[in-house]
Amino acid sequence: HTKMAMYQDRIFAFSPTGELIQLPKGSTAIDFAYAVHTDVGDTTVGAKVNGRVVPLRTPIENGDQVQILRSKAQEPQVEWLNFAFTGKARSAIRRFVRQKEREETVALGRKFYDEIVKRIPAELGKEALPGALKRLKLPDQDALMEAIARKLVDDATVMDALMPGSAEKAGVKRREGVQREAISMKGLTPGVAFQLASCCTPVPGDRIIGVRRPDEPVEVHTIDCRKLAENQDADWVDLAWGDGSDGGTAKLSVVVKNEPGALGVMSGILGAHSANIVNLALSHRDTGFHTYDVNIEVDDVQHLMKILAALRAADAVSQAERTPAA
Repeated sequence: HTKMAMYQDRIFAFSPTGELIQLPKGSTAIDFAYAVHTDVGDTTVGAKVNGRVVPLRTPIENGDQVQILRSKAQEPQVEWLNFAFTGKARSAIRRFVRQKEREETVALGRKFYDEIVKRIPAELGKEALPGALKRLKLPDQDALMEAIARKLVDDATVMDALMPGSAEKAGVKRREGVQREAISMKGLTPGVAFQLASCCTPVPGDRIIGVRRPDEPVEVHTIDCRKLAENQDADWVDLAWGDGSDGGTAKLSVVVKNEPGALGVMSGILGAHSANIVNLALSHRDTGFHTYDVNIEVDDVQHLMKILAALRAADAVSQAERTPAA
């Protein structure tokens, strides 16, 4: 009875050559492919079950004959995780996706690195990069490029690691504290503390309002921020940007084509418009397109609109929008 119960949770299917493949109940065609071999799973484009072409998400039944259709050009897709059932299939897909994401992040970081080097006021020697890795306590170049892309280090830190003192000579400031000094508010008593809300990330030029709570800085929101509905009992303050206010962080959602160089096009446009990337994260990936959440430092709304217009004009970019207020 114990053996019977054990086999009730298993499926026995066959390859076209008669090879028996044992799988847990609930497995799909993609699980069958990875059970045959990891290379088979990685290059799967489709499947035939009992001679009929079926989607990869199709559950496998006892006694099915499964033929896996392959292409050398195929790679594992992140959406396969929605229907992969076995641990072997899921771990193989995750491993590939993580490696692919890291390669893309390193490539993007290298493009940012090249832009940073151009701002250093003297040509770098051969020992500059190895020396920078030691100063930053990073194991290799890829780790540095990844740190740059993920904004774990800012431009000034990288410049000074490559050539000490070069950031100050080039007039490049560190991120900390720069934004607050450049922003002032009309409607607040001088010296009253304020902070820009992270939910809607207002930038100079947005219509804004302040929310005042006891013993807390005044929180500045865009006028259309959905979070304002949760603050009906708070003290609202009518605000406007002070003269000469400059600088803020804007959140974007950018959809690029899944093709070589697309990320480089996006970063090139941002660099050309002097938009410093504060954070970059891949939020969605499918066969044709990748969606990135990008936080960038901009001067004001007009600067932001120019950046969005430039992104939308690029062939590699399918869509570029400011992330709506939460």
